[in-house]
Amino acid sequence: MEYIIYAGAIIIAYCLGSISPSTLLARARGMDIKSAGSGNAGTTNALRVLGKKAALITLSIDILKGVLAVKLGLLLGGEGISYFCLVAAILGHIYPAFYSFKGGKGVAVAFGAILAVNWQIALICLGIVALTVLLTRWVSLGSILAAAAFPILAHFLEPNFTIIGIFPALLVIYKHKANIIRLIHGEESKIFSKKQP
Repeated sequence: MEYIIYAGAIIIAYCLGSISPSTLLARARGMDIKSAGSGNAGTTNALRVLGKKAALITLSIDILKGVLAVKLGLLLGGEGISYFCLVAAILGHIYPAFYSFKGGKGVAVAFGAILAVNWQIALICLGIVALTVLLTRWVSLGSILAAAAFPILAHFLEPNFTIIGIFPALLVIYKHKANIIRLIHGEESKIFSKKQP
């Protein structure tokens, strides 16, 4: 019976991750977020395409999805299941069943989930993103560097999560592959820039 509960928690976490606020907000305006701006259903593209208010709503809901997924795992299965719920929520965000498995890049939901697991790691990762964006105005670079730093931080601050934490970190970096290519060629868009990738 307990395994059914664990599986249910993971499935619910995936479904939570699959909710896409930017997609819903764009549809309310008669738009397709996947066909505008960078084509990504995340906060940065919501800012470019829909404006600050929509971006703030998107960011808040995506972070909340991660927090709720981990809390659900803790409630129904303990620490170990909460880690699997974290991964499930990120997978749901990136590959949402509700939207033909085409979602965002998982950064905000990953932040929320990590915040629920270990607030120290989450704040350090946020600091990496903030400093990088402040210096370069490249949100993608900040996200990539924070994802790369995450398993190292987990090793020291949340050892039990180190191994499973490598997967979401690699997944987030993989989803930024197009950004990495543009960064290498100096073609990546900067935040608050009208230039689109």
